Amino acid sequence: MSKRPRIADVARRAGVSVTTVSHTFSGNGVVAADTRERVRAAAHELGYRPDVLAQGLRRSRLSVIALVARPLDRIAPDQLHGVDYFLRLAGAAAMAALDAGYCLMLVGDPARDDAPSAALAAEGILLTEPTLDDPLIDLCERIGTPCVTVGLAPRADGTWDDGAPGHVGIETERITADVLEHLAAAGGRAIAFLAADERDEWSLRSVEVYRRWCAARAMPARVLLHADAIGAEAGRDAVDRWFPAGAVPGSDGAPDALFCLAAAPAVGAMERLRELGHAIPGAVRIAAGSDAEEARAADLTAVDLQPEELARRAVTALVGRLRGTDPPALPVGVGRLVVRGSTAC
Repeated sequence: MSKRPRIADVARRAGVSVTTVSHTFSGNGVVAADTRERVRAAAHELGYRPDVLAQGLRRSRLSVIALVARPLDRIAPDQLHGVDYFLRLAGAAAMAALDAGYCLMLVGDPARDDAPSAALAAEGILLTEPTLDDPLIDLCERIGTPCVTVGLAPRADGTWDDGAPGHVGIETERITADVLEHLAAAGGRAIAFLAADERDEWSLRSVEVYRRWCAARAMPARVLLHADAIGAEAGRDAVDRWFPAGAVPGSDGAPDALFCLAAAPAVGAMERLRELGHAIPGAVRIAAGSDAEEARAADLTAVDLQPEELARRAVTALVGRLRGTDPPALPVGVGRLVVRGSTAC
């Protein structure tokens, strides 16, 4: 495991003294602008993040692990009821960490240039929604901080390594197929798919599974990737695109079933379809890939991703890495479809 970069490493890389590096980040003393830029560039390349709090925590060894839940950085507080997956995961991770003798710290992504680096004080990091060429995974590797992800980071060639160490599987393949099979069994013959235009496993891989599933059944694939597929407006917008005026579900190119990865867009789609006069589930069946409070209130079929179990598994895996013990063998089957009225036969 590589050691954490030190201030002396930055000074050597930038070709300056340790004092100059210290003054660059502390604001003390006088450092020329071009020298400051050279020092900051060297620090970025090495993964060095000066942080007084971090240094103090490391010296004290308070047994802190950090949770970086990426979507929370871009979700408005009034949208949290539609994505309570992350709140449930964070709560369960905190309890699992306490049970293992650690504290859990919820932090912003420390790989962002504008983010506080307090997370780097932690002994290890839990990361949700890892992405292609994930900068935080790269940073953790460079500075030697153990990191466990919930979900896989995609390979550069677009494939997936389900046997890769350091991650907890979210079973995207099985869950996506389960939802599609359920929609088909409920009568869906033209199933459309709405997902976020993101680079994480849940978004990318579910689209891949959907396209393969449609191809195997000679069903046209209708995919819509929305730049902001968290709120209800994404679902309403999708309906307006898929159901032009006068379109009959199941014909005229309009779908008769919708699979929305997030709950809020699915609820928005239900509302818009009813405004257009289409009965749910009589004319169109709808399912969501993630359960939430508003999905339950709308009687919406959805997947309970069981974030509490994922959190326990992730904390166990990270604590095992910190203590040098092998992770326990885990059964498959996390995530279950909860059938409600929106897909009733």
